[in-house]
Amino acid sequence: MIPEHRHAFNAAFTPARYQEMLADIEQQLPGQLEFRVAETPVFIPNGLRDKLIAAGESIVDVIEQPNFKELTEASIPAHQRVPNEDNRPEFLTFDFAVCRDANGELEPQLIEMQGFPSLYAFQSWLPGIFARHYPISDALTPFIGVANFDAYQDRMRQFILADEPAENVILLELFPEKQKTRIDFALSKKFWGIEAVCITKIRKHGHQLFYEKDGREIEIKRIYNRIIFDELARYPELETEFKLTDEVDVKWVGHPNWFFRISKFTLPFLQGPSVPPSYFLHELKEYPADLENYVLKPLFSFAGAGVRLHITAAELDALADKQNYLLQRKVEYAPVVQSPDGLVKCEIRLLYIWPEGETRPQLLTGLSRLSRGEMIGVDFNKDKDWVGGTTPLFER
Repeated sequence: MIPEHRHAFNAAFTPARYQEMLADIEQQLPGQLEFRVAETPVFIPNGLRDKLIAAGESIVDVIEQPNFKELTEASIPAHQRVPNEDNRPEFLTFDFAVCRDANGELEPQLIEMQGFPSLYAFQSWLPGIFARHYPISDALTPFIGVANFDAYQDRMRQFILADEPAENVILLELFPEKQKTRIDFALSKKFWGIEAVCITKIRKHGHQLFYEKDGREIEIKRIYNRIIFDELARYPELETEFKLTDEVDVKWVGHPNWFFRISKFTLPFLQGPSVPPSYFLHELKEYPADLENYVLKPLFSFAGAGVRLHITAAELDALADKQNYLLQRKVEYAPVVQSPDGLVKCEIRLLYIWPEGETRPQLLTGLSRLSRGEMIGVDFNKDKDWVGGTTPLFER
């Protein structure tokens, strides 16, 4: 999207060079990368960067409203409500499709949002990998709210650890060694010193939580939470000493309730040029006349599961649980990233943190995904190249 940087990158690109980059990742973190890293970064011009930032700020304005918790109370299933919720989300991630407006100018359109951490360690590390293998100009940066890689790590380390020793802070997951995102866990340990611990390994004594390391039982003071209830539900026979809904003496860094509050459930409360109209299905008196331009999304399903791109009024009428669905106007991704054999669509995720005591969240960096399919997800991009996860690089 920035022609001079795109031309320089594509001129240097070869499939062999890409394989060398993947081999470098494997050499540094053996067996940890299980998702597809795209062949290229995405070069974000100032105009689009500023629109992304403005769109994010407008969403934050809604989340800051005094009645936001009241508006989103119904988003949390009663049996999955976790005690000791914070007054604000510690993490915010907003996903925007890159589109073109009526004048052909690049613009962001909101697709999804989460009050849950993404690949905060990996996304700070990946730009350096690209820079080792390709000519990346110093006029570009993956960071927005901090100056550079070292400043980013200092900011994240202080945010996640606060004043606790690293061994009293854990990254909580379910079977972390099996997760596709485990490369991010390895880098979280490398940069911030925190262990990835499976919930099945947590021991509970009264209201205190512990894990074992090097033969010692160590108290857990802070939990960098990466577990979602959806995944726990896949293992109904799983028995653990600690349940997420237990009353325990820990500080959540990313309280689980915000995963539900900042989600598809939030979309109908948002307005603005970067927000496609969204409606709770059960509140609609009549369906939009151009129903073919809308997508149906289950409110309580995540990672793209259950999304229906093509729907009819009869199919909507047949739904017995309309209160569990969202109708959102479709977004037309613009093919904007020049690959060797055509244009590719992309999505930009903005990554924020909101430390306790600070009045606004801070935008730190981003994540990008490339697609040639109808949707961004893996299932729509099998056996294709120049697709997958990558890094957005912004003009300084």
